[in-house]
Amino acid sequence: MLESVGLAFRLSDWTLATARIKLDVLKVGVYSPLGPVADPTPPAAPLSAGSLGFLMRDVPIEVSIPCIGRRGGFIRYAVSQYQHSYIDMSSTFEDYRQKFSAKTRSTITRKIKRFTERCGGKLVWTVHRTPQEIEAFFPKAVEVSSKTYQQRLLDAGLPNDSEFQKKAMDSAAENKLRAFLLYDGNKPVSYLYCPVDQGALIYAYLGYDPEYRDLSVGTVLQWLALEELFGERRFSSFDFTEGQSPHKTFFATHQQLCANVLFVRRSVRMQALLYGHRLFDIFGERAGAFLERMGLKSKIRRLLRFGRAPATA
Repeated sequence: MLESVGLAFRLSDWTLATARIKLDVLKVGVYSPLGPVADPTPPAAPLSAGSLGFLMRDVPIEVSIPCIGRRGGFIRYAVSQYQHSYIDMSSTFEDYRQKFSAKTRSTITRKIKRFTERCGGKLVWTVHRTPQEIEAFFPKAVEVSSKTYQQRLLDAGLPNDSEFQKKAMDSAAENKLRAFLLYDGNKPVSYLYCPVDQGALIYAYLGYDPEYRDLSVGTVLQWLALEELFGERRFSSFDFTEGQSPHKTFFATHQQLCANVLFVRRSVRMQALLYGHRLFDIFGERAGAFLERMGLKSKIRRLLRFGRAPATA
């Protein structure tokens, strides 16, 4: 499918600029029957009219590959490499719980209890499956999403347009969507939105009100949702999709090394763009490492995301 693909120039959570390229986009996926490959190559399919190349998303790889180089008439650019996390849901929730140590299970229970006490002793959360339930879900989830750093800094919050919502309700009519909301009284504080694709739940959108970040409301809702979803006994897996985060690693039962790989027709302009993007990433990585050594990285990230640095003793 031909798409306008954004190549973002970022420093931490701060997007400075985005270059757009028209590419044919192919999703391979962690469950590819071909399994991991050692050296990704461009597809044999012809390019669409107006396309400058291919973006192969979520390609399982055996080991890390060189970030940038040439493959025939293409520049191959592994724009990201990451551990793709997922949960095998073929067993029961009780079996899943046993993957965690007794100490970790106790910590999760304590977090749920703490939030429940904050809510006056009553834990309120809702499951949304039907078109009518999804219609009720959106206004409250969008309210939460508008407060998140994903929306403010990355424009990656829950979409709030009629076309997206219509597709969501069509999916719900086919029993291919699950969504969840967590409340403090009548106030929504966290949401989770999971389409279903070929029996797998897709971790599409999760957000929480930053006012409640110290109460781990994202973790609380994820745990409650997983218990509900395991109980349905109809899903093969919970797919955390591309990218890494402590949240995904914590809940996952399996990981597979994957990459998003661009194959772009060679030209002076494309070489300048892709090599320039790679150099900018190297600069960002080194700047991040320096800030980490200085003990400033987490404070700056928190300032960008939530508007203030953590208090110090």
